[in-house]
Amino acid sequence: MKKTLSLILAAVMLLLTFSCFGCSNDKDDVAYVTKKGTLIVGITDFAPMDYQNEKGEWIGFDADYAKAFAESLGVKVEFIEIEWGNKENELNSKSIDCVWNGMTLTDGVKEAMETSKAYCLNAQVVVLSADKADKYKSVDDIKDLKFAVEDGSAGQEVLEELKITGITKLETQSAALMEVAAGTSDACVIDLLMANAMVGEGTSYPNHTYTVKLNSEEYGVGFRKGSALAAKLNEFMKTYQDNGKLAKLAETYKINSESVIAQ
Repeated sequence: MKKTLSLILAAVMLLLTFSCFGCSNDKDDVAYVTKKGTLIVGITDFAPMDYQNEKGEWIGFDADYAKAFAESLGVKVEFIEIEWGNKENELNSKSIDCVWNGMTLTDGVKEAMETSKAYCLNAQVVVLSADKADKYKSVDDIKDLKFAVEDGSAGQEVLEELKITGITKLETQSAALMEVAAGTSDACVIDLLMANAMVGEGTSYPNHTYTVKLNSEEYGVGFRKGSALAAKLNEFMKTYQDNGKLAKLAETYKINSESVIAQ
């Protein structure tokens, strides 16, 4: 009887050992990223946060911020374009290590990911042709318009909350803007920070403007649930602010200082 009990206890201990071996390292994202030497960042083409320069290099407020954070960890950074609606799956499958792309801290995002502190203020705004702007100044005015929107975005969410049904879902906010410029859609809903960079005189879309502000929101960075990288980033954000580099970064990409949240 004693021998049988000993064998059972030994088997249980062996199972527990293998179980712990299989899960502890997987959950330590700091060690995981440090060991492989690369922080893989999931993004979309979204100026002024993440976009490519003439050489095809990813730059922008978020891209440069991510580069600085990776450097603080002693690793390289790699940017991968993702389908925004698939960002949680990309994280959990370890195709990427974080989502850093002007991501709104919605309840759904906070539930699905380990998120950093908010670092930027934003809003969802309606963009349309400047010659039609006077007709569309309120939520009631826009309800019958045909909208283009990034699939899985905060813009899509706010339109659905308003029960607006004429929605075309696209892969990126940039694609939504192009739909409006082509006349395929009447309007699009994009982030205010993007609208400031892309719409109006002296921009890529000089004949367009934004009118109705549909909400107010905050940006944060998303990691795998339980990841210690979120706390690491929070520490880094404070340091990056205190040494003045965050203010310089905002100035470089024309991010209004009032939009940057103090840490």
